[in-house]
Amino acid sequence: MRYRKLGSSKIQVSELCLGTMTFGNPVAESDAIKIVRSAIDMGINFFDTANIYEGYSRYIGSAGGVGESILGRALKGHRNRAVLATKVGMNVGSGKDDQGLSRTHILREVDRSLQKLSCNTIDIYYMHKPDPNTLLQESVETFCELIKDGKIRAWGISNFSAMELKGLLHVCDIGGYSRPIVIQPSYSLLNRQVEDELLPLCEKEKISAVPYRVLEGGLLTGKYHRGEPVPGNSRQKEKPEWTTPLDEKVFTQLEALEVVAQDLGRSLMEHSLKVLLSKNPVVSVLVGVKTVKQLEMLVNAVI
Repeated sequence: MRYRKLGSSKIQVSELCLGTMTFGNPVAESDAIKIVRSAIDMGINFFDTANIYEGYSRYIGSAGGVGESILGRALKGHRNRAVLATKVGMNVGSGKDDQGLSRTHILREVDRSLQKLSCNTIDIYYMHKPDPNTLLQESVETFCELIKDGKIRAWGISNFSAMELKGLLHVCDIGGYSRPIVIQPSYSLLNRQVEDELLPLCEKEKISAVPYRVLEGGLLTGKYHRGEPVPGNSRQKEKPEWTTPLDEKVFTQLEALEVVAQDLGRSLMEHSLKVLLSKNPVVSVLVGVKTVKQLEMLVNAVI
């Protein structure tokens, strides 16, 4: 496993980042713990979660915390071998302070995340999405306060556009605040919009990218083919609302990518991961699995 540096920090992360969005359901806790510890043994040191994650049981406004709690238990005795990332900002209740990037919400949620993760410091704390109802300065100032207090080591952003990132960096620079070191965008060979503006901006500003949906919920694993039934244990079957619909356009894209991959002597999954990892400023790709076998396949695809 290769490792790369996050932004201007000294934090080194593996080229694969293990996500935990499906921990709890459909990935039972015992299986999730095996997956996390197997990942460590395979050289993966980067683990991603969020305060809202609770697998397929998630609904808008539910309390979340399942993914963090399971990951915290899985890393017991292994915390020093992990770079741990979680997020704040999504809706975790029905109250007025149960979402967003206000100082009140951030300070409450970071303490909850630390407790669930059973640790004293979060390595990377993400703003999960922009909050139009809170001044950016308030959010940035609070994140920087968390660094000063030792509750987080560094911070990042997720789901920000190029324009929103420019505004954020302006606030950081005029206020003398530390900048984000990493961004987490949606990015895959089926969804390359970030290549136009966002990734060039991040490269210019020395902000690393750790994309999610890199395999588009399994579409880029090579298991879907025109005219064949959808596999029974696939995301398309289990949680279709979390995936891109399988229409003629998608099958045409997949078939074209298969040809390119085969010409390079790669599987579609290997090609999908390696192309993204070759793009600056991508340093790691976020993946999710349901079994240790799937994890082994992903590791073999990037080493």
